[in-house]
Formats: sequence, C-alpha cells, structure tokens
Amino acid sequence: MFAGSAAHAADPLVSSQDVEKNINDSAAASQAKIDKISDQTNDLIADYRTTVAQTNNLKIYNDHIAKLIESQQKEMAGYNKQIANITKTQEGVVPLMYKMIDSLAEFVKLDIPFKEEERTKRIQKLRDMMEDSSISTSERYRQIMDAYQIELEYGSKSEAWQGVLPVDGKQLSVDFAHIGRVAFIALSLDQQNAWFWNREKKDWEKLGDNYITSIRQAVKMARNQAAPDLIKLPIEAPESAE
Repeated sequence: MFAGSAAHAADPLVSSQDVEKNINDSAAASQAKIDKISDQTNDLIADYRTTVAQTNNLKIYNDHIAKLIESQQKEMAGYNKQIANITKTQEGVVPLMYKMIDSLAEFVKLDIPFKEEERTKRIQKLRDMMEDSSISTSERYRQIMDAYQIELEYGSKSEAWQGVLPVDGKQLSVDFAHIGRVAFIALSLDQQNAWFWNREKKDWEKLGDNYITSIRQAVKMARNQAAPDLIKLPIEAPESAE
C-alpha cells in the first residue's frame, strides 16, 4: 500500500514536469516564430530602403532625361526654323540663278566670239545642272560663280589656239588669238595674211600688210613665246554715248 501511495504521489510531479516542458517548447517555438518574423521584418525594411533608394535614383534619372528631351526639342525647333529659312532662301536663290545664267548667255552672245563653242557649252552645262536633282543649291551657285569668274578672267589675259576661219567660201586653218577683250585676231599658218573681228559689222575683216608683223607678235605673246610688248592692233573707236 505504501508503494502504491508513492507511485500515486509521483504522478503530479511528472505532470508538472510535462507541463513545464510543454511551456518551454511552446516558448521556444514562439521565440523561433518571433525571430523568423523579425528576420522577415528586417528583410522588408532592407527591401524598402533599397526601393526608396532606387526610386530616388529613378527620379533623378527621369529628371535628367526630361531635361535632355527638352534640350533636344529646342534643338529640333531650331533646326526646323533653319530648314524653313533655307527653303525660303532657296525660293529666292533659284530664280536668281536662272537670271544669272540668262545674263551670262546674253553677255557671251554680245561679246566678241572667241572660244564661242567652249563658252556656249559651259552655259548649256549650267542649264542642265539646274535640272539635276542630285546637285545641291550651293553647288549650283558655286558653278555659276565659277563660270562668271572664267568670263571675267578672259578680259585680263591673252590666249592663242588653232582653228578654222571661213574665208571666201573656204575653210582656212589659222591661229586665233584674243587680247583680253580688246581684240580678236586671226593669222594664217603661213603668217602672210591676218584678220580681225569687226564688232560693228560682226564679221571678220582682212587686215593690210602693215599689221602682219604686229599680229605675228601678238600671237607669240598670247602663246607666251614672246615677252609682253607694245604692238599695233586694229582697235575700234568707242561709240559716243547718247
């Protein structure tokens, strides 16, 4: 009976130990949950901070991009304005270039006819150029100015070349020479006959023997075969202004 009483007395102790163990186990489990929640909270806080930092960086970047876009829009507006101005300029320049070509053609027509074929071809090339879409407006203008410059230089230099002169229904081989725009002359290859272009008659006129020596010298000078010197040339008197 004593043994049974002792065993019976031990049961509450065992139960108390079990309860304490359960409490400790529950506390440990609760602490583990708390630790896990704490870790999750720290991770969330870290993610939040990272997100905030990224948001700030993104805002700064977006502000930077917005400024770039604004700058590009202003630049594009400036380009559009320049394009509009260029278009207006072209509207004025293109008619001017046509007038310049026409004026040059008229000048060549009225001038003494030295190198007539070459000069006429140059003008036709300018007319063809105006209809060529692959050539820019600036390049067209440059070529027209080059043609004007060539015509200008003709007036200050002398040149000589061989060609054919129609004389009495025959084609006579001669040396042509122009002395600036002062005189346009021709000398037969045997150097025995000479002619000059009569502006008033718009035709060739034969010169007397008293001019032969001077014409020979003029041809040599035009070919750079003789030093510049005073020579006798058939110069027409200027017309009086009315």
